[in-house]
Amino acid sequence: MEKGHPKALYYLFFVELWERFSYYGMRALLVLYIVKELYANLGEGAADTRGFSIYAAFGALVYATPVLGGMIADRYLGYRKAIIFGSIMMAIGLFLMSVGQEFFFFVGLGFLVTGNGLFKPNISSMVGGLYAPGDPRRDAGFTIFYMGINLGAFLSPLACGYVAEVYGRIYGFGLAGIGMLIGLGIFLYAISTGVFGKNGAVPEEAQKKPSVLGLSKQHWSVILSFASVPLLTLLIYKSELAGYLLYTVLALVVFIVGKSFLEITRPEREKIIAIFILAFFSTIFWAFFEQAGSTITLFAERNVNLVFMNAEQSNSINPLFIILLAIPTSIFWTWLAKMKMNPYTPFKFSLGIAQLGLGFLVFALGARYATDTGMVSLNYLLIGYFLITTGELFISPIGLSMVTRLSPAKVVSFMMGVWFLSMSFAQYIAGFIARFTARDFVENGGLLERIASRITGLTPEIIAGKDGAFSTLLSYSNVFASIAIIAFATAVLVAVLAPLIRKLMHGEH
Repeated sequence: MEKGHPKALYYLFFVELWERFSYYGMRALLVLYIVKELYANLGEGAADTRGFSIYAAFGALVYATPVLGGMIADRYLGYRKAIIFGSIMMAIGLFLMSVGQEFFFFVGLGFLVTGNGLFKPNISSMVGGLYAPGDPRRDAGFTIFYMGINLGAFLSPLACGYVAEVYGRIYGFGLAGIGMLIGLGIFLYAISTGVFGKNGAVPEEAQKKPSVLGLSKQHWSVILSFASVPLLTLLIYKSELAGYLLYTVLALVVFIVGKSFLEITRPEREKIIAIFILAFFSTIFWAFFEQAGSTITLFAERNVNLVFMNAEQSNSINPLFIILLAIPTSIFWTWLAKMKMNPYTPFKFSLGIAQLGLGFLVFALGARYATDTGMVSLNYLLIGYFLITTGELFISPIGLSMVTRLSPAKVVSFMMGVWFLSMSFAQYIAGFIARFTARDFVENGGLLERIASRITGLTPEIIAGKDGAFSTLLSYSNVFASIAIIAFATAVLVAVLAPLIRKLMHGEH
């Protein structure tokens, strides 16, 4: 067995780096562009609400479409062609967004969603295809690949944020599009060298399948992918429609899982139930975490004394901490396992959600020490991001590993799709939560509100007559404090349910 990693891994590393550069660069600008430029004429509150709704619908669809993109690649296109067409569609989308007009902006988002659905699941599958079953290099290979994701996510807000500040946000979208073309160029060059061998080629069965109306199913896959853009554009523009789509998909998932329960053993059924329970708590985690691209970015723009960065560039803080902490965290889990002290998955979930709560608590506490103009020290933003990032490392890789270990062999891919669907719901719920920051804060005497006020030290009466940004600070800090309280309560609930979940997992750690 080879000691090093396949050369193809490093090509895929840079392809993914540039794809994530394009995505996270766009994401760093998205809400600020909607709020401050596209719908600035609506006024701050209405523009915020519109921005949160669009961001939520877009994020939900970004996580929902890879389920279909993976199926299309498995059956018809193969991983390589799916990645190529996905890259082309995302580049088109980003350049359309850089036109600076509402119509092209939404069509661009539609192209991004479709392209992401084709790209995202299949480049990971290509990485997996580099290693034979049981190859001990696999986990390390995915760790290297994961670093590429976060390196791209770190660099892009810095670069696109700089371009947005100096030249305008539409030029930031254009830079993200250029990044996508660089990634596509690296991938095409890698294919030309033959470094991938047969990995990711069109499936043999797809080549034998008959044509429909004179076109192969490969061609129809591409045609229908492009044809889906208007529908996805509509779902983003009419953001409330995305929720109906998600509920329909959820009902279909429940039906399919319920039907499969008749064909599997009791231990397998109970493991699937454990996955659904943890997926529910994962949804709560990501609904809070995904405030990063919306409310936390606006909080940074309006209420944080930013030093050496702007609000767009603050989106690089989380991936920077991931880069610094991912490998030490992995080593820490390995050490705990050797010491026979490694916590079971449900306890890791509880700890991860609690750390997320601590992060939002720090965001909220910053309000207590705000300046006379309602501005908060950058330190609170940095410490808060650090804590929600450590929470992410307790949830994200652990959850993916858990799904692959607990799912019956027949439905591993499907259950992975279910897991990503939970993240899709989280994105949609995140938009609902974010809208609370766009409303005027009115006291109603509720317990959650009273606790939040004690944390932040702010009430409508206290900020009355104060100048500066205290009105937005009150809204943001109250929502952040409420998130912290709910996260702590959820973490306790997970800890209480942990013995039951462990029992359902039938010995899986």
